[in-house]
Amino acid sequence: VAQHFLVSYHIECTDEVKQSVVNTMGTFQDIVAEKCVEYFERYRRRTFVTPKSYLSFIGGYKAIYKEKFANVASLSERMRTGLAKLMEAEVSVNHLSKELVMKEKDLAVASKKADEVLLEVTMKAQAAEKVKMRVQKVKDKAQAIVDDIAIDKAAAEEKLEAARPALEEAEAALQ
Repeated sequence: VAQHFLVSYHIECTDEVKQSVVNTMGTFQDIVAEKCVEYFERYRRRTFVTPKSYLSFIGGYKAIYKEKFANVASLSERMRTGLAKLMEAEVSVNHLSKELVMKEKDLAVASKKADEVLLEVTMKAQAAEKVKMRVQKVKDKAQAIVDDIAIDKAAAEEKLEAARPALEEAEAALQ
């Protein structure tokens, strides 16, 4: 009977395993029949294994199999999707790794150029500081000369002021 009802039902397995399922269902039916006899002998109440109960057992198997198969198919699809996303992520990571290597090379070149520019700026700043110091020395010397000239000028003006009355007296004597 199980052979008849399960031969057209699709079970994801080999023919050998499918035949084992059919045989196992028959075995369960025989075990239930034996238990019915034992039940009668023990409790003196009759229970029967009917073709309808056997068909119900097969129908229950089909329903449970269909539900579990759908669940496994759903999990399988989720796993396929997850694996596809992992592969996509791997490709993306590899691409980004290559970009990172290129960017690191660019960064190293830029860093080297920045170091060179910094060194050049530092050298120019030091040269400018030396020039500034020389200019400051020249300025200090010039200021010292200007100060000396101012002192000499003040002394000369003082002597001129002291000599002015004699000059005016000499001018007055001419004319």
